[in-house]
Amino acid sequence: MYKTPANYKPILARRETEHAIVAIKHFFQTSLSTELNLTRVTAPLFVPSGLGINDDLNGVEKPVSFAVKEMGGQRMEIVQSLAKWKRLKVTEMGCKPGFGIYTDMNAIRPDETLDAIHSLYVDQWDWELCIDEKDRNVFFLLDIVKKVYRSLKRTEFYIFDHYSKLSPILPEEIKLIYSDDLQREYPKLSPKERENAAAKKYGAVFIIGIGGKLPDGSLHDGRAPDYDDWITESGDGHVGLNGDLLLWDSILGTALELSSMGIRVSPESLRAQLKERGMEERAELDFHKRLLNGELSFTLGGGIGQSRLCMFLLRKAHIGETQVSAWPKSVRQECNAAGIPLL
Repeated sequence: MYKTPANYKPILARRETEHAIVAIKHFFQTSLSTELNLTRVTAPLFVPSGLGINDDLNGVEKPVSFAVKEMGGQRMEIVQSLAKWKRLKVTEMGCKPGFGIYTDMNAIRPDETLDAIHSLYVDQWDWELCIDEKDRNVFFLLDIVKKVYRSLKRTEFYIFDHYSKLSPILPEEIKLIYSDDLQREYPKLSPKERENAAAKKYGAVFIIGIGGKLPDGSLHDGRAPDYDDWITESGDGHVGLNGDLLLWDSILGTALELSSMGIRVSPESLRAQLKERGMEERAELDFHKRLLNGELSFTLGGGIGQSRLCMFLLRKAHIGETQVSAWPKSVRQECNAAGIPLL
């Protein structure tokens, strides 16, 4: 069963919501691309199987795949994210450090557990920035995090200026905190409970170091071993050059993960992470060979949920109010009874 908020009433009607979604997407991507020097590119919906280009996200998800008749039955996979494809594209385009790309990423994730913020259909802005090797450090990462957050704040005000009932609620600054420090602050809570506590306390938080081992040997959350660098030391005993950006969703009373981003693996950290996960055979895949041979640009990148951003800014109770997807009959019935109009 889905936990629906009591006495929920949408602030914007259906037509206003559709107009606002368009406005948010247009304004935010313009702001983000200007802030980070990103050029818009066209992205694939599917990629060839077996080359190591598609992403495993937490390391266990299985992509939707199909055979292509006109290509001798070669199998293609619907993308789950574009983390590795973007790095190839930045390299192919010859982007200089300080410049990069962004695109619309659309995906199907059939293994997703459906709830108010998770859908089978994923729509996000995927972006990738070329960087110097010397910028592979946590300070550079956090500077980019602050720029992304500025674009969020700017978009929030833009929507308020057009819809006065949607007053700004984001704090002026985003809180930056390491996953191991968060564990020490809330030692009796699970990772998700720690995220909720931090997001509620600060309003907006970036948790640094996702995928590597915490001091007690546990993981804050999973990450595949071949895109984000979660094993490199970041100083003061901390590990990881990546993280998750969370906002406090006052409608749902929970943390809303809006973005994951990170400095991408170097040849050295890729080898270490593949060994850590027992996946050293991946080093023989085409993408991984090129990376290990030093053929790919150093990059930093991430994804930002489009429907989730719209959901947050428009004070919606369900992601199905800002995107069209497939939902079990029971979910539609429950949402209808709670006054939640799914698209």
